[in-house]
Amino acid sequence: MAIDNPALSIVLPCYNEEGNLRALLKAVHEALDPLSWTYEIIVIDDGSTDSSWATLQECAARDPLLRAQKLSRNCGQSAALWAGIKAARGRFIITLDSDLQNDPRDVPGFLKALEKFDCVCGSRVAARGQGDNWVRIVSSRIANWVRNALSGEEIEDAGCSYRAFKRECVAELKFFKGMHRFLPTLIKMEGFTVTEIPISHHPRFAGQTHYGVWNRLFASFYDLLAVRWMKKRMFRWTIVDKIN
Repeated sequence: MAIDNPALSIVLPCYNEEGNLRALLKAVHEALDPLSWTYEIIVIDDGSTDSSWATLQECAARDPLLRAQKLSRNCGQSAALWAGIKAARGRFIITLDSDLQNDPRDVPGFLKALEKFDCVCGSRVAARGQGDNWVRIVSSRIANWVRNALSGEEIEDAGCSYRAFKRECVAELKFFKGMHRFLPTLIKMEGFTVTEIPISHHPRFAGQTHYGVWNRLFASFYDLLAVRWMKKRMFRWTIVDKIN
């Protein structure tokens, strides 16, 4: 039965993941059903050219907790992520990839950490060798080092999309292409607390990766400079008294 006001929204951007979707949805249910949280699953099909949308239609016919939206064209991970966040109705939101490299069984760890922090980011640093080849590991480390050096950030794995946060963390954000890579920094800039927890990292279950050295580092360089500029130009104020 669908839930109008779930406590938790699981947001899954998807692009050409027909081979992963059924196993992914099953894994999400197996991880969340034993918990005392009401939840919904939101999958955003980012203009897939395979049978991802047909698969989602079939799954949704049997799963009342599944909601799905299909974008008119491939707009990129940031756009699909933002569309899912905008559609989410939960007080808390968890985002993760649809390739089964992120493990839904890590959700309880995120929920535990949310008791003390506003945003919780997954870190694949310790488990990276279990799911990626050396090219992806090295390119990820270089990208994270460059991002942290230029942005003044300390997040170990800023490129990891497995995150949990209170919905107010993103209420005032304006999303832009590539923004998903800098979400922890942008949430901090809004005055919220951010932490990292170690997570599992598995080999891709099916399909092909959409990431490489180019889009892990070079394609995001201009976005990084923009975030650095915003961080330097950000100002805050505190109201100490009010009349009426």
